[in-house]
Amino acid sequence: MPFALLLALAATAGATLLTYLYDRETTFPARVCAGVCMGLAALGLLGFILASLIGLNAPSLFIAGVLTGSPLLLLIKGKWRERVGDDLAETRRAARRALIHPGKGGVAAALFYCGVALVLWLVFDRAMFQDARGIFTGASNNLGDLPFHLAVIHGFLDGANFPPQHPEFAGVRLTYPFIVDFLTAMFMRAGASLQGALFWQNFVLALALVGVLHRWALALTRDSLAGLLTPVLVLLSGGFGWVVFLSEAAESGQGVIGLLTNLPKDYTIIPPLGYRWGNAVTTLLIPQRSWLLGIPLALIVFTLWWKATDGDGERGRRGDGERGRRGDGEKEGKAKSKGVAGKKHRAESKARRHGQGKYDEETATTQATTRVSPSLHLSVSPSRLMLAAGVIAGLMPLAHAHSFAVMMGMGGLIALGLAARWALLVRDTVPEVPPWPELWAELRPWAAFFAVALALAVPQLFWATRDSGMKAGNFIGFVIGWEHGTENVVWFWIKNTGLFIPLLFAALLWRGRRPLVTGRLLYFYLPFTLCFIVPNLFRLSPWLWDNIKILFWWWIASAMLVALLLARLWRSGMMLRGVALLSLLALTLAGALDVWRTASGAIENEVFGRGGVEFAEVIKRETPPRSLILHAPTYNDPVYLTGRRTYIGYIGHLWSHGIDYAAREAEMKRIYTGAPDAVSLIERSGIEYIVVGPLERAELLRSSARVNETFFQRYTKVGETGEYRLYKTRP
Repeated sequence: MPFALLLALAATAGATLLTYLYDRETTFPARVCAGVCMGLAALGLLGFILASLIGLNAPSLFIAGVLTGSPLLLLIKGKWRERVGDDLAETRRAARRALIHPGKGGVAAALFYCGVALVLWLVFDRAMFQDARGIFTGASNNLGDLPFHLAVIHGFLDGANFPPQHPEFAGVRLTYPFIVDFLTAMFMRAGASLQGALFWQNFVLALALVGVLHRWALALTRDSLAGLLTPVLVLLSGGFGWVVFLSEAAESGQGVIGLLTNLPKDYTIIPPLGYRWGNAVTTLLIPQRSWLLGIPLALIVFTLWWKATDGDGERGRRGDGERGRRGDGEKEGKAKSKGVAGKKHRAESKARRHGQGKYDEETATTQATTRVSPSLHLSVSPSRLMLAAGVIAGLMPLAHAHSFAVMMGMGGLIALGLAARWALLVRDTVPEVPPWPELWAELRPWAAFFAVALALAVPQLFWATRDSGMKAGNFIGFVIGWEHGTENVVWFWIKNTGLFIPLLFAALLWRGRRPLVTGRLLYFYLPFTLCFIVPNLFRLSPWLWDNIKILFWWWIASAMLVALLLARLWRSGMMLRGVALLSLLALTLAGALDVWRTASGAIENEVFGRGGVEFAEVIKRETPPRSLILHAPTYNDPVYLTGRRTYIGYIGHLWSHGIDYAAREAEMKRIYTGAPDAVSLIERSGIEYIVVGPLERAELLRSSARVNETFFQRYTKVGETGEYRLYKTRP
């Protein structure tokens, strides 16, 4: 375990230090949150490359740790030590001030992060746990996904699965984003237990995700309350399922408290009632754990985009002509106030220029009183920010391909939108100035971003999709509405998202003296509406529900605007404060119920029983690492705990991954029933071992067939535990 901890700390510390190259303004805790995500992604990618060359062993782990931790050598220079030392000192001073002279903002932020940490601890402690009875999950949507992730992890750890083949379909390239699972295998090779590696990795990444999401919302809205509300709206996503809960509490006679002690089901996904928009924590972050890397990496890139297109950057210093075209920029340049007053004046001018509403005075006070190294006040050019964004984006294809695709699409649309807005502004204000040189100056940072991102990403994408076995035609189809069935599409979305969409429209349409969303913020947000529109017109995966991997990015971007609206209402008098509070409760109650159901221990689903875990150890002892094994195509076969290659696995996963499995499924049934051509099928397919156990017998019975026990007596039985038997088909 100490070696695993050192690996994680080296990667995190190295990436945290690199943030000083492109970000001179943020707080040290925010740097650490970004460093966790970037460092672990880099550690996983470098570790995978090294393991593919020399194996997953101590040398490859050591080299990966040294490479990702190498930025720490920058601390040899006094200037770097001063920067980090000043940030650490200011963090300590801020913590001391919050304890001695607590203000509303500081107390709210402290309580928020303490609460988030506690909830995430309880939730991920139930994601996977193991005792003498076997392996269990306390998350309702993790029953099928957990064995898949364990199969990927054990494939790297025990099966020498390099280059990685699909854990449920041998011979086909694994295209599922696997870096987060490879990291788990690295930590286990470094001495961590399976349960410990999964828990700590999930918990730390989830907590860092909240920090990154908080900072992104704060940067775009410039509102401290909206910055805190955004992660709440994202993590507790849900709809009107809480109405079902209240109805059941009344009908059952248990009351609300009684039902809360033992929740019988989830309230964001209720298929019979048409609820399909699952909670982010229980349906995405726990079962589809690649999101834990995909979301924060993309948000870091989005934040850098925002900073790079800021009028206070390099473009704001090109001359009086351009400053004149920026309206309030000239007023800001003439501001002579010092300290807090000067900070507030400049920030208010900037907020008006970008249409971001009232400036948060509490944030201004905090920033103005923060003592940092004088060198940190130097601005960073947009090109450097975008180059950094390109490098971070290049870490994403094998970490979370859907987030990478969304990010690249949004980047192209945002760049075009900002360029069009800029060109119109130039034409309307200074029509005699030729726009093309200046337009290229605006787009040059974006060109740098795409060049770096694609240079790093294209080789990964080419490697991952070659020999993938996926059928492209299985992924694209025309649909109207997402998962609505026979229900009215509009009502379906209102029911599944509650007040979210009406409040989003209210935020976009809010006018008056201080509109909520105008200018640059609007141009940044509008492309994300396509993340809602396109998945409601096209099926982007064999399983329509998987469109949520695109839809959820619309929710994340929109949550920031809804949070800004709630913050504005909270500050608008007692009556509207009550409206804001009730709206927040209605938006998050269904999601909170699902999260509570997991955290409270109401769920305990067996994934692998004691017999299955013991049989997995027999398989690892009796078979070489890359052996090809035939077993039942179920989601929880013990073979998944061995890392050995599977001839055909769980049909639900294969179908959703776009793999054509029909031929192998038919062959599997012919072999287990002892058909006349069973022996030749075994030889032709290269199957080396066959499992005969309770899962195989049950699977054949579902097909109205039986396992031919006599047929397998011709083969050597090399292992047996309880009802499980392992046969070797070759001498």
